[in-house]
Amino acid sequence: MPRTASSAYPGGGRATDRPDCPPDEELIAAAREGDLAAFNALVARHERAVYGVALRLLRDPEAAEDVTQDTFVRAHAALDQFVGGSARSWLLRIATNRSYDVLRYRRRRPAESLDARPVEEEPVWAVETPPADPEAFATRQELSARLEAALAKLTDDQRVAVVLYDIQGYTYEEIASLTGATLGTVKSRIHRGRARLRELLRQDPRSRELLGETSRQHSGDESA
Repeated sequence: MPRTASSAYPGGGRATDRPDCPPDEELIAAAREGDLAAFNALVARHERAVYGVALRLLRDPEAAEDVTQDTFVRAHAALDQFVGGSARSWLLRIATNRSYDVLRYRRRRPAESLDARPVEEEPVWAVETPPADPEAFATRQELSARLEAALAKLTDDQRVAVVLYDIQGYTYEEIASLTGATLGTVKSRIHRGRARLRELLRQDPRSRELLGETSRQHSGDESA
């Protein structure tokens, strides 16, 4: 597959977010017929989400970029196997599988500590569209950065389980199939990961303050 003409992954492409852009189904159909521009449009639409999943799981921007590129290479080769549904979910599943392959390889061949690697400054689960209240937006952005930092302190197994279950929406069974762990182990990793996240946030006075502000803002939105 020719290298796609995509933008930098951390920022992601935005051209295909316009209302006049074709839906994913049309882009995939055109790409199957050899239209590289259509496939590039699909990349631009979903590359940020794919990169974000890889970065959450791997905590390594360079590796996340590699997984992102590989995800779209594999997706292009497997276009005929796409049977419909959500293209985004299909791409994220490919990215998740590739990310876990990288984690398994790391365990077999330990490398340098990831603590020394730079991590993207922009939280990968940051709020995309500013809400009407700029103060609420700023609060959520700061909280997302602190959540990201706490997530990075989990073990690989706990982080994978929490990201897949709480962020990606995988079921226990799907996580067990992907990771090769038992259902009981998956549930334990999620439970321990969540507990560790809560502990880390409670230990940080600013995180406690932000969580309180977010809760108050949410309550105000509901009562409005």
